[in-house]
Amino acid sequence: MEIIPTIRAEVQTYLIRKSLTMTEFGHIIDLNVGTVSGIVTGNRPISVHQLDRITMGMNLPPDYFYERYIDECIEEEPLNWRRISPFLYRCVVLGRLDCLRRVVGMLLDNPVYLPSLFEVAEDSFKKGNTEAAAFLYENVSEGEKYQYSERLAVCQYRLFTIRIGDDQEKNYDAAIQFEPYVDRLDEIDQLEALKDLANTYRSLRKWDKVELFAKAMGDKAKIQYKLQQQRHHVHKDNSKKPNFPLFAYWAFSHLLRSQACGERKDYEKGLQHIKKYADLSWVTDTDEEALKWRKKYEDWAVVNTYVNKLLSGDESVLSDYVAYISARKDEILPALDIMIEAANRYHFDVDNILKQFEEEIISFLEQKKVEGLYTQRFTTERYTHFARELAIYLLRKGKFSDGFTFLFSCLEKSAEANNRIQAIRCMRLFTHFKEHASAHTRAVYGKLIKAVNEDEE
Repeated sequence: MEIIPTIRAEVQTYLIRKSLTMTEFGHIIDLNVGTVSGIVTGNRPISVHQLDRITMGMNLPPDYFYERYIDECIEEEPLNWRRISPFLYRCVVLGRLDCLRRVVGMLLDNPVYLPSLFEVAEDSFKKGNTEAAAFLYENVSEGEKYQYSERLAVCQYRLFTIRIGDDQEKNYDAAIQFEPYVDRLDEIDQLEALKDLANTYRSLRKWDKVELFAKAMGDKAKIQYKLQQQRHHVHKDNSKKPNFPLFAYWAFSHLLRSQACGERKDYEKGLQHIKKYADLSWVTDTDEEALKWRKKYEDWAVVNTYVNKLLSGDESVLSDYVAYISARKDEILPALDIMIEAANRYHFDVDNILKQFEEEIISFLEQKKVEGLYTQRFTTERYTHFARELAIYLLRKGKFSDGFTFLFSCLEKSAEANNRIQAIRCMRLFTHFKEHASAHTRAVYGKLIKAVNEDEE
């Protein structure tokens, strides 16, 4: 078994090998000779800052001594947060999760460290070190699982945010796991959490859930808006500020609920929700941010009125809808999706529209960036829905080559996102039009299905 020297022994060996005095080495690493002497002789503990200076002076990787530091300076000494916390932060920055796990494991035996570990998690999360943050949030959550605390709720909210990605089933599991904790957050954080939950279920097309959380968000936003107006009236408002104007959460609630109504084919009720956020004249905020969001919702009300009428079978709005989106690149994909869905449902002819946006459609197919305000997760879901609807339209028209191209694109994207429901729909659609597939098309389909099945395994 190899005997590993202590940090102090290795530093001593280095000084001898390089023929350096402690004074000379101190100048190199910007530490005074007394500090260097105390460290080398073992008469004083080593701080993380000093360890990093020594490591740099020896031209070693910055985390070279970290495992030995745990052995010699943390495990063998009484726990000292002032010494440990800088080490935890360095482990996060350098990606040494193995060292982070070792030290956190020692601290978890004492609940007094949970608030401090939570602060490290929050700092890590804000700086984008999500893997380390997730580990810390999970451990703080475990330590507080029997407490009805806001800190536990924040941990679960952060974990939900970190876990959301391209895998639809994992997103659903993350949302379900987070749901019970929403009400424990403070009132302002609840608005953001409800928005995120509603958006997640929107991308999953779970419309009952969208309705549930959108309504809760709207109700809370309305209450908070009234309280905000009261505070303004008495010229006191030191309260926590939301990410968006409060009325914007209320308006977004009705936007989501109008879409949920549309998916349930309740177009009359959906139109009522659209009218609510179309008229925001009651909003008294006049700052730049408020005016920006008022304009956005006025625009969205226009476009969603077209959507509502089109999906209810009113073909007369098609030309106005096309004119509206022509200058708004961020709306082209969702608009084409709606138009093709309506065309399939009511047997509209939209060949001219497809020709007009041919370049954009090809760019969607080639997986180029879709411009817009939407998250990548929502855009991916929207694209798979659009690709399948377009495949149906083209196959019904007898344009089998193009139809199968978009069908296969939908199947491939659905498999990547672990969207089994959409993938199964694609398979059924291929079976329905299989007799029109060439030998080459059938071979491509076979390879695609094989790849999908391998991914499942």
